Amino acid sequence: MLLLVLALGASAFVVGLAATWAATLLGRRLNALDAAGVDGQVKAAPRTVPNIGGVGVVVGLLVPIVGALVLAPMVDGPHRELTEPSVVVLAAVVLISAMLLLHVLGLVDDRKPLGPWLKLVLMALPAVAIPLLTDTRLLTLLDAYPGGEIASVAITALWLLAMTNALNFLDNMDGLAGGIAAIAGVFLTIAMLLAEQWFVAGLAACVTGACLGFLPHNFPRARIFMGDGGSLVLGFVLGFLSVRGTYMSEGGGQWWGVLLPLLVLAVPLYDLTTVVALRLSQGKSPLVGDLQHVSHRLAGVGRVGGLGRRGAVLVLWAFSMIAGASGLLLLTVNATGAIIIGVQAAVLMGVLAVLEFWPRGRAS
Repeated sequence: MLLLVLALGASAFVVGLAATWAATLLGRRLNALDAAGVDGQVKAAPRTVPNIGGVGVVVGLLVPIVGALVLAPMVDGPHRELTEPSVVVLAAVVLISAMLLLHVLGLVDDRKPLGPWLKLVLMALPAVAIPLLTDTRLLTLLDAYPGGEIASVAITALWLLAMTNALNFLDNMDGLAGGIAAIAGVFLTIAMLLAEQWFVAGLAACVTGACLGFLPHNFPRARIFMGDGGSLVLGFVLGFLSVRGTYMSEGGGQWWGVLLPLLVLAVPLYDLTTVVALRLSQGKSPLVGDLQHVSHRLAGVGRVGGLGRRGAVLVLWAFSMIAGASGLLLLTVNATGAIIIGVQAAVLMGVLAVLEFWPRGRAS
């Protein structure tokens, strides 16, 4: 099974690399280039770069996933999660449908920006469908109480919607969203391999491979942008994986293992939280883009003494790696170790906040 999971990741890399190259050529031929956003949005000056890189990412994800579904019945072994149709096929079909819906939504929005509230409503549809149709839910312990199942579905949908937006928000600098998603995919793959959850591990490996195939085309200075057609899908899939995975052993395990996704996805969650808080404090819509993301502040956009765009991306990659490694340790430590990891994570995000908000003067 380990070899199968690794093969899925490798095939996603090869397909994603080739598909992104083809999308670059197609984007230039169709003149599908970066453009201005919706009214009121503040963004970097448009560049003559195609913004349909999400096509490469999504193709890199879907080809190995569909291939695995076709080949899965031929796989024999003691772990039935990957091969049991009643467990996997429905979840996979719903997930693929949700990915395609978000992909099309993103491609349309990249060509002709939609209103933020219409876009949010459309993003909510797959977020609600996943817990309702696949029973992939958070806090299932609430089922024992009146209205608990409805609350569990609502909480799961909100989490999926938050993660969909978090990666979309983070896609504001060359190499940033793709790199962070690849790092998160690596740690989720390792966690699911350790838990012998092959279905989730295979999907996480596909995320890693597809993003690594995309990054050579997108690392500064990018030849193609991911666009909403890719970032919405990646955020949603990472949210799905974080919910679908089980972080406690059948014998009970330690409850703090369930906090692993919060650390693995700490950087996009931090950016989402701080940006929404900033916009609301300024009386702005939290759904209309601007240049107040953590990456912009680290890079020094509009200020003196920043790290530059490439430096900001590399620093955020490093923070994501440190947080993800800490998340993996949660699966093995005792209560004291979990507290230490929690303090470390809080300090890590505090350091990021200091780097982000420490006054360095303003550009003239």
